[in-house]
Amino acid sequence: MGDFMSRLRVGVIGAGTIAQVEHIPNLMALRDLFVLVGVADPSATARSFVAATWGASVYETPDRLLDQDLDAIVIAAPDPLHYELVMEGLERGLHVLCEKPLCYSPKEVADIIAARDKAGRIVQVGYMKRFDPSYRHALTVLPGTARSLRYISVEVNDPDAWPFIAHSRTQFGNDVPDLLKQQAANKKQAQIEAIFGKPLQKLALSGFSSAYSSALIHDVNAVHGILDVLGVPDGEVVGGQIFANGDGGQGAVRLLGGQALWTMTHLTVPKLADYKERVAVYFDDAILELEFPSPYLNHHPTMLTVKQSDGHTLSRTHVRPGYKEAFVEELRGFHSSIIDRTPVINPPEQAARDQQLLISLTRRHLETI
Repeated sequence: MGDFMSRLRVGVIGAGTIAQVEHIPNLMALRDLFVLVGVADPSATARSFVAATWGASVYETPDRLLDQDLDAIVIAAPDPLHYELVMEGLERGLHVLCEKPLCYSPKEVADIIAARDKAGRIVQVGYMKRFDPSYRHALTVLPGTARSLRYISVEVNDPDAWPFIAHSRTQFGNDVPDLLKQQAANKKQAQIEAIFGKPLQKLALSGFSSAYSSALIHDVNAVHGILDVLGVPDGEVVGGQIFANGDGGQGAVRLLGGQALWTMTHLTVPKLADYKERVAVYFDDAILELEFPSPYLNHHPTMLTVKQSDGHTLSRTHVRPGYKEAFVEELRGFHSSIIDRTPVINPPEQAARDQQLLISLTRRHLETI
């Protein structure tokens, strides 16, 4: 439990889905740890809703929010704005929790790391799955080692939130000025083209920014955490495809010189009210499987299953470590890193590693078209 002196004054930049469903209500619930100073968003509709629903002060621009007396910011703005907002927050001496992707380019991540170190502040990336109770427990019960690893599989189908937020209190408007929308789109294109050194066709541009950097990135980060516990170094990208108009992203990574393979696929299925996210780790004699619910189904536990056999006798163990909510634990972790100086889970260095892999997957795709 926090005390009055350890409460952090925090502002939220962006009042879209992730902010309205998760960050704003969770910050309000964690009153022992945080004081929500205000929320910034260019949509008058979203601002009015946030003010009426949560009693929060609202601001039209990030600068007006950043002019308030703050200790930290949570960035939930559109992805192309993350880099400049993180840098501005650090320049103002604030701690930063930024939604994924932290930014598109490892070079931009390097700038953030340098600014973080200069400011002496905390930067945490919004990979909430690292705080999932079942995921954290899975890291302690991996039924094999690097010597017995054979295969890792990631499969995700996602309708993009709508069935899972219908019961939540939200209100979104179409009143963001067109100029701001176009500026964000132009920034996204320029940032991505700077990585690849050339203009990208619509399919690759959409796939890199959406299927890879906004969706599959969660699973890339989660698998990297598993590989680290196993002591398996980063592998070699041997396949990458963007498909389904950029709503689908696939990749393959050769691990341990070909001893093992990691495959991954994320696909938006826009009109199907179904979500499945499965990460399975295969060893010589066992399988560990994590099946995540939609991230918006708060306190809905991830299913952790371990399969092993004694000769012909198969055992299947289901483990449920608890009902803690990953998004809430993420905020607790952010607070603890600032106040208690506990190690940061999901620092920018991990974002650089994740983004580099997604860039490599996109390059493989580009080689095939």
